[in-house]
Amino acid sequence: MSAHGSFYVPHDLDAAIPGAPSGPLAGLSAVVKDMYDIAGTRTGGGSPEWLAVHEPAVRHASAVQKLIDAGATITGKTICEELFYSMVGINAHYGMPANVRAPGRIPGGSSSGSAAACGAGACDFALGSDTAGSIRIPASFNGLYGIRTTHGRVDLAGAMAMAPTFDAAGWFAQSPGILRLVGRVLLRGEAVKQPVTRLLVAKDAFKVVDEPVGEVCREFLSLASRSLPAGEDVIAAPAGLDEWCEGFRVVQAREVWDTFGEFVTREKPNLGPGIKERVAFAATVTAEQAAAGRKAVEVGRAHIRGMIPQGTIMVMPTSPAIAPKPDLDARSMDSFRLRVMRLTSLAGLGGLPQVTIPAGTVSGCPVGFSLLGWVGGDEALLDLACALGRHCGVERA
Repeated sequence: MSAHGSFYVPHDLDAAIPGAPSGPLAGLSAVVKDMYDIAGTRTGGGSPEWLAVHEPAVRHASAVQKLIDAGATITGKTICEELFYSMVGINAHYGMPANVRAPGRIPGGSSSGSAAACGAGACDFALGSDTAGSIRIPASFNGLYGIRTTHGRVDLAGAMAMAPTFDAAGWFAQSPGILRLVGRVLLRGEAVKQPVTRLLVAKDAFKVVDEPVGEVCREFLSLASRSLPAGEDVIAAPAGLDEWCEGFRVVQAREVWDTFGEFVTREKPNLGPGIKERVAFAATVTAEQAAAGRKAVEVGRAHIRGMIPQGTIMVMPTSPAIAPKPDLDARSMDSFRLRVMRLTSLAGLGGLPQVTIPAGTVSGCPVGFSLLGWVGGDEALLDLACALGRHCGVERA
């Protein structure tokens, strides 16, 4: 398998963009999701029609510029889901990047090409983004370390928006050390430094995952317990995960239409399966429904932030299942998406950082274990990922 073609968009870079000769990332290579501007190239957002009606970028996105200034060489622009509106990783126009860690299974989306390239060793780290799980799910499926950052801690200037209330930058790496190193370059503002003194285990999150996935995560937590405070079982969502998840889904849809509605109405793009239906739903969300959704989101945000103050982390499985095969029918894929969002919407609602760790495997397919931290606790999570990395490798047949 050649590296180029599997993970990269047809409008990929003509040549690598060399990083500064010195800096914390000198000597490392990175790929970039096709939502971040790279000077002299057009940004496509997974849509050939969007690509066609936009001019080449005049300057690099802020995050890309910071990586280059810190020494990283940018080697490619990666495939992502069309308008970022899926978790599967299949782009109807550009194909499905190969998940070499779980052959024959989906890479997860929307940062699919970035995760797949990193999982295949085609780069040292990969830049993506996370609105409803677009870093966390592909990281879990490709056996990678990944971080969704605290909302607003990485500058998204020069990056395409999707649903700005929830959009956050993130990245993937095969090692926790590199994941942490990139954080030192991209995270802005003051780190909210606090030792981790309390560990919450989200019992309701463990209940909604496939049993083998839950087993791997429980065993990993047991192995990692010597590096962590004693765990306390809690219910993350007292009224059930679905209510907040639905609020999240409605607000996300309304903001997606605010972001892309004019383009969709004007250009009538040939949207791929799944994306087409979700965009059609987004067009129907009324101001009243969006306002009710925002109320649910605010309640969820206040609750989840209240549960995870400085010094506290919450743990849960990253995904409810291992990566499915790509031939799932539409109904099964929708059901899978809902199961995923029950877990991923918590950090999205809270605007909280979440790191996923490759805890082990089920039937040879990677399983991710997640740590949710407090607002500004990104660095603490990155440090913890480095401390816990040695416990990875739990296997289940």
